[in-house]
Parts: sequence; structure tokens; C-alpha cells
Amino acid sequence: MNPRTLLSADEAQTLELAAAVQTSAAGIVSRTVLQTPELRVVLFAFADGQELTGHSSKRRAVVQVLSGECEFQFNGAWTRLSAGALLHLPPEHPHAVRAHAGPFSMLLTLGADASAAKS
Repeated sequence: MNPRTLLSADEAQTLELAAAVQTSAAGIVSRTVLQTPELRVVLFAFADGQELTGHSSKRRAVVQVLSGECEFQFNGAWTRLSAGALLHLPPEHPHAVRAHAGPFSMLLTLGADASAAKS
């Protein structure tokens, strides 16, 4: 295992996501689960009221809400997502996320950098 990741890129392993979530009473905690040149997986825990403001990524993103509820802004509008929801964001798609009704956790999976693949 890489000291900066929860799983090793070189061996098959399992991880109990609920047990790996670390929280902060007034912040956002992120933990890199796995990182390879093709894939990055990050576990997030948001305290109530916390927000990642509008941004985009060069990578394709898939978000799975693990616990609680959040609001995601994509396609120009805020949408409420609950535990079990899956959201796909194409590369360069503007988005934001906030915890609006208590804390929540999510798993973010990022594909390879789309701009690097075009080069």
C-alpha cells in the first residue's frame, strides 16, 4: 500500500468504505483510496454546511453518494442526491457540491485526463 492511499495499486484488496470515512465537525475530509495513471478514487466526508464551489476537471468523474444527502450543481441547476445516487460528469463539465441537510459522504472516481489522451 502506498502511504498516501488506502489501497495498493499493485494487489487485489478490499476496503470497507463506511469504516474508512473520516469526519471533521466543521470541514471536508478527503482520503485517496487508489491512484494509478488511469484512475483516481477519493473518499470524501462533508460536515453540514460545507461546500466545494464551482469548478471543472479535465477528467471524467463518477460520484456515488454513500451516506446522507447533498446538493450537486450540474447542468446549470442544483439537484438533491441521496445515499445510493450515482452521478456522471463528463470532462470539463462545471459543477459544485454542498452538504445542506447534515453531513454526507461520497466516493469520487476520476478517469484518465481527457486532454492527455488527445495529445
